[in-house]
Amino acid sequence: MVSPTSSVERRLSGTSVSNVQGWAAMALGRPLEPLTYEAPLLGAHDVRVTVSHCGLCFTDIQAIDDFYGITAFPFVPGHEIVGFVEARGGGVSELEIGQRVGIGWQGRCCGRCAWCDRGEEQLCYDIASAGTWERHGGFASSVTVDAGFAYPLPEAMPPEAAAVLMCAGVAVYSPLRTYAAETLRSVGIYGVGGLGHLAIQFAHALGCEVTALSSSPGKESEALALGADDFIVIGDRSRMRRVDYAFDLVLCTAHGDVDWEELLMILDKRGRLVLIGFPEVSMNSTDLVAHELSIHGAFLGNRATMREMLAFAQEHGITPRIEQLPMTSVNDAIRRLKENRVHYRLVLTRAAAVGLAER
Repeated sequence: MVSPTSSVERRLSGTSVSNVQGWAAMALGRPLEPLTYEAPLLGAHDVRVTVSHCGLCFTDIQAIDDFYGITAFPFVPGHEIVGFVEARGGGVSELEIGQRVGIGWQGRCCGRCAWCDRGEEQLCYDIASAGTWERHGGFASSVTVDAGFAYPLPEAMPPEAAAVLMCAGVAVYSPLRTYAAETLRSVGIYGVGGLGHLAIQFAHALGCEVTALSSSPGKESEALALGADDFIVIGDRSRMRRVDYAFDLVLCTAHGDVDWEELLMILDKRGRLVLIGFPEVSMNSTDLVAHELSIHGAFLGNRATMREMLAFAQEHGITPRIEQLPMTSVNDAIRRLKENRVHYRLVLTRAAAVGLAER
């Protein structure tokens, strides 16, 4: 964490914030291009954060492509953010100018609905307008969010690792923490990619018996090194039969097409399937009913879980596998992720701020 009396504070406190330099999709189907826009006005409980690192998540690509049907153009993506507080509203006392923070997908909440009252802000009824990128996201020189969603980072945590954990980390940690805390210990991680490689590490650190399931045989050695106890190549029913009814819990981290019959058969009776990504869902309900299975969605986690995840990751040495590119290469990064040519996770860096982040 940066000391409030450091040179970082002195530099940031004098920074002009009237304009933000971002990378935006100006319309559906267009590559991102530079966009200058006025910084949002600071509310009493807001902070403005200078961005040094921002991860590229598959959710960013879905939003650029208007997969959810809610994207408003011009659209600046980015929600796995690390940076420094450069300005704060008058009601903010918990964060200091110059302090290093991480920001995830959720940048605010309504604070009034039943779910917010329960401390489950990720289920806010106004969640569609609560995204960090609602006021333009982290592929930019700065972002503005509610201070309660800007998290102080462990001092020794590298900024590129922290960026990935702000979304991918909490997305897998939250359901694992919930269900592994019960008697469920036999866990299958379906898909060994950007989400799956983190899920393996968290599940192992939580004391689970972990099996990685992937369509890529070449990932076996990496999955075992990450903490998996076993590795299964999916897509061949004859080889899969040895793990029929094997798991109390399966996390599906895959996007796109999934063999749902194969996936349901590896769950024990009354097992749980948790969807982390956004796969295409189409299944015969027979096994679901006959085996009394449950399918759950898992959307991020609340603020307490985010803070717990960051501390847990630091304590247990959980480290995303990352490639880094400059922010100016954002379109190349998007192409590579769409073509499945990213080795687990990709983080974009801003040269103007990255030096500060690494001090």
